[in-house]
Amino acid sequence: MTLFRQASRALGWSFLNTLLGRFGTLAIGILLARVLGPKEFGVFAVAMVALLAVLSFNELGVSLAIVRWPGEPREIAPTVATISVISSGLVYAGCFAGAPAFAAAMGAPAATGVIRLLTLSVLIDGLVATPAAMLQRAFRQDRKMIADQVNSWGGAAVSVVLALTGWGAMSLAVGRLAGAVGSGVLLVAFSPEPPRFGFDRAVARRLLRFGLPLAGSSVVVFAVGGVDQFVVGDVLGPTALGFYVLAFNLSNWPVGMFSQPVRSVAPAAFARLQHDAPAMRRTFLSTAGLLTAVTLPVCLLLGGAAGPLVRFVYGSRWEPAAAALFWLALLGGLRILFELMYDYFVVLTRTRAVFTIQIVWLSVLVPALIIGARLDGIAGAAAAHATVAALVPLPLYLTQLRRVGIGVRAVGARVAPAVLVASVVGPAAVLVHRAIPFDLLALAVAGTVAVTATGLLVYRMRGVLRELRGAEHA
Repeated sequence: MTLFRQASRALGWSFLNTLLGRFGTLAIGILLARVLGPKEFGVFAVAMVALLAVLSFNELGVSLAIVRWPGEPREIAPTVATISVISSGLVYAGCFAGAPAFAAAMGAPAATGVIRLLTLSVLIDGLVATPAAMLQRAFRQDRKMIADQVNSWGGAAVSVVLALTGWGAMSLAVGRLAGAVGSGVLLVAFSPEPPRFGFDRAVARRLLRFGLPLAGSSVVVFAVGGVDQFVVGDVLGPTALGFYVLAFNLSNWPVGMFSQPVRSVAPAAFARLQHDAPAMRRTFLSTAGLLTAVTLPVCLLLGGAAGPLVRFVYGSRWEPAAAALFWLALLGGLRILFELMYDYFVVLTRTRAVFTIQIVWLSVLVPALIIGARLDGIAGAAAAHATVAALVPLPLYLTQLRRVGIGVRAVGARVAPAVLVASVVGPAAVLVHRAIPFDLLALAVAGTVAVTATGLLVYRMRGVLRELRGAEHA
């Protein structure tokens, strides 16, 4: 099977996986948000900040080496598995000990037990890191989809039952952990190679040379993406954090729906083209153009219709989240491009450049978030996040792309149509909901405009698919 067909098949399964998972997450999230309310949701959000932080580095970045290893991955899999499990165990010990201090710093001491339970997921992640990477390397997103759906739907079912019986924030933690266990069992069963443990010092040194800079970069990447929630929780408290996280989750829908399936396939596809730099650059540009075409208009729709969307879907008591959603939707559009660039540089082993960008971004972002939160609450924090993203990492990423042969004009030519369409969709959504007092009708009209504009844009860019097909012969 050719590279393009393998990647296309994997991308199709990955997209279906994400579609089903996002639908489930959205539906269950709406129900849980209505049952729990902002305060309990905020307590769980505190625990999730802790979990996502440690998941960014718990296996020291070594599992990604399996995806891009130039040789046979079987030779490194036992060492990867051993490093992943040991490092994840040490990380969980730190989580257990540090949970009270972290919860207090976030203004939610009641979250201590939730943090300790939820972060058990770190141990599961360490155990399944190697099987998951082997599936990604083999483009077996069909099998990974089954495991992910068990995680999403199984965990959600447990959470709903417990929430309805009065478990509060703990219901979300138990459900998340139950889903991770079920998914982990399937990932091990589906792995092309049975899990094996071992340790080769020479291999370990090579893995750590590759993984540690990447793990360090991942920590900073998480900090950039998650420090806003820490600042909101610390400055404004858990209830405000509940509103902010709800808005962030909504803004993340286009990123997860379209960007994540591409990210599950792109690194392996880029790695296969490392022998042909021009083909690799063409594939990056084609992917960037197509990805922005289907995501940027949706992001601007979410921002423009933030008020009616939050009121209709979650209820009027969640309406304060709309102020943050406007800015976070803009940020989501930028994140889609940043994530693709990040994956491209990782495959090129330019992890130092990525790390530098994240450090500069973080150093500017933290004070901006604090000032924004104190001046205008969650809306100010979200506005600061979006503004810094446009002014700091965007030009830095473009500079690094130019150094590897991809000019600013080339990138601009690919994303300009999507930017133009999105700049029409966003204001149109604002005008529609101001002119139509009924939220459902306003959403229907704005959504129709966005879908029509996006459909025309994608049709106009149908030649991009031919470019991607051409990559298999490069």
